[in-house]
Amino acid sequence: MFTGIVQAIGRIEGVMSQSQVLSHESSPYSDAQGLRVHLLWGDLDSSDISEGDSISVNGACMTVISPTGQGCFFDISRESLNRTVGLDQPGPVHLEKAVRANDRLGGHIVSGHVDGTARVAGLRSRDESNELLLEVPPSLAMFITEKGSVSVHGVSLTVNTVTDRDGQTEMSINLIPHTWKKTLFSRVGVGDRLNLEVDPIARQVARVLESMIASGRWPMAPGQAAGAAAAFGSDTPVEGPRA
Repeated sequence: MFTGIVQAIGRIEGVMSQSQVLSHESSPYSDAQGLRVHLLWGDLDSSDISEGDSISVNGACMTVISPTGQGCFFDISRESLNRTVGLDQPGPVHLEKAVRANDRLGGHIVSGHVDGTARVAGLRSRDESNELLLEVPPSLAMFITEKGSVSVHGVSLTVNTVTDRDGQTEMSINLIPHTWKKTLFSRVGVGDRLNLEVDPIARQVARVLESMIASGRWPMAPGQAAGAAAAFGSDTPVEGPRA
């Protein structure tokens, strides 16, 4: 688990196909369409990183292989490649080590399981900050709310506004000077795509409600609502909409 606070700018130094890897070593990894990526730490403190640890690379959770003082390798599957950008070629990347149970959650809960990509629709100055406009994929639009949290390229950000127009959803995000200085957002342009992870809590709630509606358990009957309220320690039953 991560918290969306970028700790360093690292660099993808090289990429090779899994078929090349398998031709040189015996490995249980069977996704021949995946990649083996060579990552450099940059300024990241890697003294406490070990083989098998998790690290966020542009928001995607990767497993550390053969770490050294300079960097490590990680394997990325075809599924992850299909959902992400910026992990299949050399270039700078956002890095964050996995949080410990006693660490501060400086951003919000980030799983590192990227849901998809968002297209940069605009980037403009706003007083001393910068406003980032992103087009959200239709499949993820329902999870985006004003003042809610999202992870964009591994950075925990607050949604400023949400606009639904002509079947498209666009969100605006305010980038304060500190975020602008410490991240790669100053290098993006209109049309670029960035990794997007929605709030995992919103996703789970939506899935539960979807399941309840599909099975006919929502709207709740008065008795069910009272039981649900009691289970959550509330005196006020939460019932579904009345006809």
